Amino acid sequence: QVQLEESGGGSVQAGDSLNISCSVSGQSNHYDCMAWFRQAPGKEREGVATIRSDGRTSYADSVKGRFAISKDNAKNTLYLQMNSLKPEDTAMYYCAADPSQWTQCLDQRRPNMFGYWGQGTQVTVSS
Repeated sequence: QVQLEESGGGSVQAGDSLNISCSVSGQSNHYDCMAWFRQAPGKEREGVATIRSDGRTSYADSVKGRFAISKDNAKNTLYLQMNSLKPEDTAMYYCAADPSQWTQCLDQRRPNMFGYWGQGTQVTVSS
């Protein structure tokens, strides 16, 4: 059974940085595409960043230049480094993975692309 577990969320001030992690365990450790999503209260789940198995990445315009997605295959861990945080970045952050989204991984960030999800970690940014 595949399990994704996020950690590292918290409450910070605007302008601060935060690095959140997603530990992956289970039957398969190969995923064509991994991603970070976020969801604020009353809003739809938004794709923040994706990373394909070859290391290429894509970002939502709202975080481009501030956030960086990366992964450590040896540790089976996905990361999201968030810099220059803004109050509008406040949300529950979820990691997601799928073994068969190579083609769409860098072009789209839709929740229904991903079969495996973590439970989320809360990030709160105050002004």
